[in-house]
Amino acid sequence: MTQQRHASVALRLALAFTVVAVAAVATVVALAIAVGGHDINAMVQQRRADLTQSLSANAAATYNTGRPGWSDVDLRPALDLAARTGTKVAVLDGNDYVVASTIGSASAMAHASRSPITVNGQRIGTLLVIFTGHGLADSANKLRSALTTAVIGAAVLAVALALIVALLVARRLTRPVQQLISATRAMTTGNRQVRVGPIAGAPRELEELGVAFDGMATAVLEHDRLRRDLVSDMAHELRTPVAILQANCEALLDGVVEHTPEQTQSLHEEVLRLAGLVDDLQSLAAADAAALQLSAVTCNLAVLTDVALDAMSSRFNAAHLTVTRDLEPALIEGDPVRLHQVITNVLSNALKFTPAGGSIAVELTARDGDAWLKITDTGVGITPEDLPQIFERFKRGSNVGRASGSGLGLAVVAKLVDAHHGSVTIDSQPGSGTSLLLRFPLARTPSG
Repeated sequence: MTQQRHASVALRLALAFTVVAVAAVATVVALAIAVGGHDINAMVQQRRADLTQSLSANAAATYNTGRPGWSDVDLRPALDLAARTGTKVAVLDGNDYVVASTIGSASAMAHASRSPITVNGQRIGTLLVIFTGHGLADSANKLRSALTTAVIGAAVLAVALALIVALLVARRLTRPVQQLISATRAMTTGNRQVRVGPIAGAPRELEELGVAFDGMATAVLEHDRLRRDLVSDMAHELRTPVAILQANCEALLDGVVEHTPEQTQSLHEEVLRLAGLVDDLQSLAAADAAALQLSAVTCNLAVLTDVALDAMSSRFNAAHLTVTRDLEPALIEGDPVRLHQVITNVLSNALKFTPAGGSIAVELTARDGDAWLKITDTGVGITPEDLPQIFERFKRGSNVGRASGSGLGLAVVAKLVDAHHGSVTIDSQPGSGTSLLLRFPLARTPSG
């Protein structure tokens, strides 16, 4: 199938501007010729009327010599005046007899215009006038031709100028578009570093489009980096438990080690680690895709926090940590399962990074229309360099040592809190512990 090629935007714009210019110029030319022709015709008619009046007056003045009749009248001046203007005339006396004439035939006289010749208010004769194509008419035709030539010449010049201006304007408008097209094609071929950059002389809208494109390109580059890091981090996190499972299973199959309850417990812990990693990834994927379904009900955040603390009490005791709680009732709208996951993730982080003999304080208050859940530990803390990225997936602090973890816990917390229209902030200093504050909107009471 042959691909149809369309005209470029620049050519279309130039043609559009030119068509508009031609239409406008053609309208002006038509009006100019029409109005000019009308004025010339009016001028010719006026000149002919003036000439007829002059000839009549000239004949009357010649007649008025003091002697009645036309026998001694010299009409040569009037005839000469008529000849110079390309006009044929005939003078008739009071009885319509020809006194003098430059009109060749009686039939021509029948079609001539007639004008009375009067002296002292009395008609003494008739002036017959025939305007030929010479003299005044010829001058009028030349004037019309000159006017038409001048107007059409000006129109052609105007159209040429319009075409030149249209091409320049179209080129100025389409040059930034071509720049954007080139950058887009480069990105399509895999060049994520390409940028449009400043577009000199472009209209404001195209400049904004270039800036938006560069912003999009930067975002795409960052998303590519995050995707690569995500795949790399996932492979790294999965490699350790899979390697342990593989090594232990092969040892059991080869009879290198005996099957003991401790061995089974170790394998089970690695399986649970993998399952937790998969669950965290699933939660993140659902939140990113806006597919996270929350079964929101009115629940008491204090009760959910108590349940999470009680469920982890044995782990706190095994780690020799002191846990204090000060929980004020706070009703919120939320999914109890997801909220329990949030609280457990935060408490697990505090447990993981707090040395033996440390403490964890959990406080819940209701104020300013929000439920404030604050969890403070005396752990290793977070460095200022790591703090801004602490909620990114697979991000782990540089001072956590060999503590296990996928780096997804706080990323899941941030996503789930955001899904509940809440907020999470963190404050930490290396060696001084970490304080994490969760805020959720309080549920509306029936009266509120």
